[in-house]
Amino acid sequence: NMEQNGNPWGLGADRRMDWAEGHNIPTLDEKPEAEWLLWVGCAGAFDDRLKKQTLALVDILRTAGVDFAVLGLEEGCCGDSARRAGNEMLFQMEAQQNIETMNAKKVKKIVTACPHCLHTLKNDYPQMGGHYEVRHHSQLIAELLEKGQLVLDARAAGLDKLTYHDPCYLGRWNGEYTAPRAVLDRLGGQRIELARSREHGFCCGAGGGRMWMEEKTGTRVNHDRTDEILATGATMVATACPYCTVMIKDAVDDRDAGERVQVRNLSELVVKAMVKKEVASTEEAMTS
Repeated sequence: NMEQNGNPWGLGADRRMDWAEGHNIPTLDEKPEAEWLLWVGCAGAFDDRLKKQTLALVDILRTAGVDFAVLGLEEGCCGDSARRAGNEMLFQMEAQQNIETMNAKKVKKIVTACPHCLHTLKNDYPQMGGHYEVRHHSQLIAELLEKGQLVLDARAAGLDKLTYHDPCYLGRWNGEYTAPRAVLDRLGGQRIELARSREHGFCCGAGGGRMWMEEKTGTRVNHDRTDEILATGATMVATACPYCTVMIKDAVDDRDAGERVQVRNLSELVVKAMVKKEVASTEEAMTS
């Protein structure tokens, strides 16, 4: 699929911007001076469940006044799955094309919701001449909240008991544990730490290219992790990775637990509680 269509889903490359239809998303060709490149990633562009997370992030960036654009049809798979699964030639072909595209457009700063893309763009691409400041969306959202560019109403989030699953490629591979928790703590509710968290976090089962492989022996990794999540009694599990969303949601459904625990990406929770700028301005005026 990656060789033929440029994405693991095997969908036509010309459908990479279908998620943005009707939402007036600017490309770098239309907005070449944009401060941030929003790297959508294959998951955020092609998976129907994950497109909602991408649009939620777009809404957050716009509300906070972040200057961003996307590559559009010129974005290709970052190559993470190819390299982790051992197809180095395919990875280098994909990476080189992306690097040439981004360097030609003078990209400096990238934000992405996918830790797999984050890890690859941040740590692998410099080996091939791609040097960028790469941030995960949880890090940028935490900064926007801290600066007051983004305001949340915890009542709107409506959270009760929630837990957070550390994505391997955000946490153990790139050392970011604080930003997602800082954002979640702004949303209210009782946050319950999983027994295996932070530096001792446990994989959802999709890392290292295994998103595309089947478990043949023993307990499925996503079932193991989800059993731990269900044992907390949480009614919401927050993720910060599209692959984690898929793996944990599938396992929750396999356990017939969909009615008692929801699986949501950080961006979906934030956008639900987000105070729109005009509302925030009115409240500020009333306070003054």
